[in-house]
Amino acid sequence: MGKSNVVFIGRSMDGYIADKNNGLDWLQSVPNPDNLDMGYKKFINGIDALVMGRTTFEMVCSFDMDWPYSKPVFVLSRTLESIPEAYRGKVELVKGSLPEVLGQIHRKGFVRLYIDGGATIQSFLKEDLIDEMILTTIPIVLGGGVPLFSELPKELEFEHIESSVFLNAIVQDRYRRKR
Repeated sequence: MGKSNVVFIGRSMDGYIADKNNGLDWLQSVPNPDNLDMGYKKFINGIDALVMGRTTFEMVCSFDMDWPYSKPVFVLSRTLESIPEAYRGKVELVKGSLPEVLGQIHRKGFVRLYIDGGATIQSFLKEDLIDEMILTTIPIVLGGGVPLFSELPKELEFEHIESSVFLNAIVQDRYRRKR
């Protein structure tokens, strides 16, 4: 499989990925008694590494749980000087333009990348570097918060690949970039 950058993210019906307080509790608003992963495990098994921004990294670090990733994680930051001791060996700091960063990661043998975090996804979209998006829509209107999308220099066309419905309430759509 060739190089690809893939987004897998939950959003509200009105397009937010975090609420007005940067909270994510609303992602659990639909009861999920059997803890369905909605394709996440299959997805994560198909990627080589994750790329996220500093804000997303710090949010994941703040969760009261063990480090959730078994794959290498690359954190984009212009200002972070080092990775906290507890995450060394699991996380690598990367700097530079997105093409430079992708080159560094690809040279390490990681080619199918999970792109995560609002600002990071928006930056990749602005440079037309997203190949696929798996968007999981939670049936809630937040009315504000952290938007998934921002203004782009040009329109980007995607092809709808498939839709799935989970828990009779959550819709997951998969799109591939038309090139």
